[in-house]
Amino acid sequence: MSAPAQARALIGATLLAAGRPVTLAELSRVLGLGEDAAARAMAAFGASLEAAALGFVVEAVAGGYRLVVPPALAPQLAPVLSPPALPALSTAALEVLAVIAYRQPVTRAEIEAMRGASAGTVVTLQERELVKVVGRSAAVGQPLLYGTTDRFLMEFGLTTLADLPPLEGADFAHLLRG
Repeated sequence: MSAPAQARALIGATLLAAGRPVTLAELSRVLGLGEDAAARAMAAFGASLEAAALGFVVEAVAGGYRLVVPPALAPQLAPVLSPPALPALSTAALEVLAVIAYRQPVTRAEIEAMRGASAGTVVTLQERELVKVVGRSAAVGQPLLYGTTDRFLMEFGLTTLADLPPLEGADFAHLLRG
């Protein structure tokens, strides 16, 4: 591979792998070139991308460079950029999620005792990254303790757990089936 071809490959790999704008100083270190030579190599890389019309271009932003989709193509990409909607959570999963959200950290046995039914949907909630294991209880057998995740907050539009609506009374009777 020629030196210019290797530089293009390294620039492309760096911009793709970084997932953030890459500064000229960082690029210079990756290429093993001075900043002036790295700037010329970046300009050549950008020009070769535009000439090839591959559907992405180099953008100078935030003191660095990144790969982006040209704005003219963005409307056509909407179907693949918007994530598919997840199937709605079952009533049982919502009940388990409510118990975890309001009583965390909580064990599966505690959830089942409060619901009077299985808490098998904990696995589904973990797969959807709405709950996670946050530790172990000091009780016999050291059962797992569950709590909510940052994704739970994002999905339900909450800044913190303090934003959860207040419970009516001291129990969950109005949240659980019955």
